[in-house]
Amino acid sequence: MRCQLKDAQISAVVVTYDRRDLLTEALTALEGQTRPPDAIVVVDNASTDGTSGLVRERFPDARLLELSRNTGGAGGFAAGIACALELGADALWLLDDDTVPEPGALAALLAARERGRDDAGRPPALVASRVVWTDGRDHPMNTPRSRPSAVAGCARIRSASFVSVLVDAEAVRERGLPIADYFLWNDDFEFTLRLLRGRTGLLCRDSVAVHKTASPDFDPGRRFFYEVRNKVWLFTRSRCLGPGERLLYAGATARRWARTLAGPADRADLARELGRGLWAGVRSGPRPNEAVLTCRDSGPR
Repeated sequence: MRCQLKDAQISAVVVTYDRRDLLTEALTALEGQTRPPDAIVVVDNASTDGTSGLVRERFPDARLLELSRNTGGAGGFAAGIACALELGADALWLLDDDTVPEPGALAALLAARERGRDDAGRPPALVASRVVWTDGRDHPMNTPRSRPSAVAGCARIRSASFVSVLVDAEAVRERGLPIADYFLWNDDFEFTLRLLRGRTGLLCRDSVAVHKTASPDFDPGRRFFYEVRNKVWLFTRSRCLGPGERLLYAGATARRWARTLAGPADRADLARELGRGLWAGVRSGPRPNEAVLTCRDSGPR
């Protein structure tokens, strides 16, 4: 196992936008891993706060991709994953810029990846970390539903978020990149559902990452448009779900939207975003990634 853990080529992919202080903390945590990644790809989503200069100065070994405009987490991860695949990675460690993994997080993910190999020696399609908020509680936005697993210290999952998840490179080559036009919300949901259809996904409890969101609560605001539009795209244009799953997830989504509309005071704004999202999702599908992404690869200095 030691040889396999050492020889696997791991590329970390971090997507950032105008959060240089959080990014500094995240990249410092990557460099401080007990088993550091072999390469770090930082995708700058056209930040205006000097992020690119910070990366060049403080983290010169990182490969920096500078996007010409903000393409959201979806576009950023699509570009970063494509770059990591070109670097020859065996697995991709995906993290938001406000994610701070504990020192042993990657080593634990890799150990679970080895324990979870099937009879043919194929690793799980992905292994996700346990994600906590700043107070140590499991983060409700990044805690997937899980089932018992025969793999020690792990549970089986059907989806994961882009907050410390180790993805098998071959699975991505087979199933495709994230859909860049999702911009934000449900891009990681669709991508990991697609990777895990007929494949194994694990939640590794020994791997812990802190997700430094402003709050652990779900607060959509005007971004509710993306939640609605992208879910419509997911249910009508993606092959990530089987027919039975599609019905179950659609029912769960309808209940969640109803609770969202019933809760906050800005109900009129949410209802307007619901209508806009439904219309946009039905009217047309996501554009190809090539039509969304343009970037400059600065590479390591």
